[in-house]
Amino acid sequence: MYIIAIAWLYVTVLMAATEKTVIAGIFTFIFYGLLPCAILLWVLGVKHRRFKQAAKLNDETLLEDTVGEPDGANPKANE
Repeated sequence: MYIIAIAWLYVTVLMAATEKTVIAGIFTFIFYGLLPCAILLWVLGVKHRRFKQAAKLNDETLLEDTVGEPDGANPKANE
């Protein structure tokens, strides 16, 4: 996914370099390169961020469950 973003930024740098003025080149790079690329990477990364957050929450709840139990577990479970 990052190789596509790098390639797109390379193309927009070349587009910006061919503009007549520096300001036009900067705006071309920002509005054709950085802004769309940042939005695309953010949207595509939502699923990964949710997965990491769910895994972290799952790890924390497992840790809380095991920390609260004594070493002998539940002695009434054998009766």
